[in-house]
Amino acid sequence: MSSAVKSTKVKSASAKPSDASNVKADKSPKAQAAANARPDGTTNADAPHAVIIGPVMRKKELIDAVVERSGVKKKDAKPVVEAMLEILGEALADNRELNLLPMGKFKVVNEKDLGNGKMMRVKVRQVTPTDKPKDADAATDETDI
Repeated sequence: MSSAVKSTKVKSASAKPSDASNVKADKSPKAQAAANARPDGTTNADAPHAVIIGPVMRKKELIDAVVERSGVKKKDAKPVVEAMLEILGEALADNRELNLLPMGKFKVVNEKDLGNGKMMRVKVRQVTPTDKPKDADAATDETDI
């Protein structure tokens, strides 16, 4: 179980950014939109945009949502959800790519070992669902099951 660990460079406290465009977290959405504006005045729709972070979902809330949506009893859903989270955590720890549609595709970009665990940066790609399948065979494909 060997894994390639990418190291990240840490900037020193005295290092100054060469320009203000490197500090995107401090910009307001209007300032980011202005920075993404093209010379003709239109904005680039593909450019990254600010995301407003919602409330944190904890394991208890996840279990309650699974119970509500599936209709199973809480005593039956809890061990299944806990086992699933454990398996997903182990897969990410092994640097495995996860393809869990409709939730998305997860890929570990880099990791750093800490004293009490490890910190991982994970890239998540979530595909927007379409109304029509590409062909009839794609709708019945069981390779992800």
